[in-house]
This record gives sequence, structure tokens and C-alpha cells, in this order.
Amino acid sequence: MSLTPEQRVELHGFNNLTKTLSFNMYDICYTTTEEERNAYIEYIDEQYNAERLTNILKTVANMIGAHVLNIAKQDYVPQGASVTLLVSEGPVVEVPAESLDESPGPLPNSVAMHLDKSHITVHTYPEFHPYEGISTFRADIDVSTCGEISPLKALNYLIHSFDTDIMTIDYRVRGFTRDKSGHKLFIDHDINSIQNYIPDEVKQQYDMIDVNVYQQNIFHTKCKLREFDLDNYLFGHSPDELSKQEIKEITDKLKIEMDEIFYGQNIPQP
Repeated sequence: MSLTPEQRVELHGFNNLTKTLSFNMYDICYTTTEEERNAYIEYIDEQYNAERLTNILKTVANMIGAHVLNIAKQDYVPQGASVTLLVSEGPVVEVPAESLDESPGPLPNSVAMHLDKSHITVHTYPEFHPYEGISTFRADIDVSTCGEISPLKALNYLIHSFDTDIMTIDYRVRGFTRDKSGHKLFIDHDINSIQNYIPDEVKQQYDMIDVNVYQQNIFHTKCKLREFDLDNYLFGHSPDELSKQEIKEITDKLKIEMDEIFYGQNIPQP
């Protein structure tokens, strides 16, 4: 379905297609002592507390032209946070021409887009391996919209808002709307891959895998950083303080952790 802004399908009633973007990010760290592990968890809890996450979601709402109706936020004990925004349709003076483009969305600017009776949520999950020294932080963000515009326009901003080693991104269009003749439309825009909504400079940094079910309007992309620099994964010390054997062991553990998260399965160890 290739439509220019001047070739929009005239609908019978409201466009009630539901479009949902699920963005999952992982940050992985190695801590050699319990004190370092606790310090990392405290750092993550401060870096991604409910207040900062609320500001990120408010920016997403502004980017897609939504009015925030209600905010529920909570910092958990001992760790983690959740934020939910209930949003409604924002004022649309005119439909932006870029709304049908399969391209990366903007970074924070005022963009008027159609949204109605929808929600934006984020939940965080700091955790650690019981004895391997691996600490992992995960954030799950869901942007669900009802109407003409896809929440994929917020993906570029979300990627830039989190320091992430691995990303898992899902996008799905559900339901249907009708044109004036009564013909059902199960999707109202072209999409080949979520990757088309990720800037080239970001794609160059990641290995990516797509799993798409085009017939069901389901799209899935996984991303893992290509370059590995151990200095970026040590919390509280540097590689200079480690022996060659320690560097090898820690590097192997981190790479296995990243591969298991990326491929979604435990990898047998020799």
C-alpha cells in the first residue's frame, strides 16, 4: 500500500487500527565484588529512576502529539521502577507529510501526529548473576497508539535515550478499519522492516536480525553491539588492574551473556 498524503484512503468512521511498539534494552556490566555489584545497582536505580523515565515518556508523548491524561510512577524497593502514561488525541492542524515515510523518526522536536485513547509504559528490571559477577539492567518500553500514525516515529528518540548493548524491538498492527465502501484495511502504511526506522549511524554499530510475519503485520528486530571494549563493561575498576587470565575469563563471560540474551537461549558451556 503506497499512498502519498494526497492519496489517503477515505475511511468509514475513525481509524481504529492499534499499533504497538515494544522496545526492550539491555545494559550489561561486570562487577568483581558484592560492593561493586550493589554500587552498580544503585547507579542504575538513580540513572533510570521513575522521575527521569517519566520525562522520557513525556517527550515521546509530545513527539507524537499526545495529551497526557494521567501519570502513574513508582520507584521499587530494593530496585527497579515503573511509569505509565495514559494519553489522548492531541490537536492536529494538518497531517505531516513525513507520517507515511518509512524512515527514522526525529529526535526531540515538536511533531504533531494523530493519537487517541492510548498508553505509554516503561518498566525496569535490574538483576545479577548469583555467582558469575554479571549484572544486567533491562528496560521495557511500550508505546501503543490508535489511529493513523505509527509509534515507530518515537523509536529513534528511545534508542538515543538509553545506553544499550542489546535491543529487542517488536512492532505489530492489530485490528482493522474500513474504507467508505466497507472494505477492511488491516494495515494503513508500508513497512518492510523495523530497521528502516533506525538511523544508518546506529545500524552500523549493531549486528541485527529480523524475524517478520508480513501476513500478520508482525515485525521483530534484534540488535547487538558489534564492537566489544572491556573497559565499557567493568564497574569500579579498569582492565589495567586485571591479569591477562582475568581479562580473558571476564570477556568470555560477558560475551556469552550477550549472546544468550541476543539469541534468547542458554548456550551450553564446555
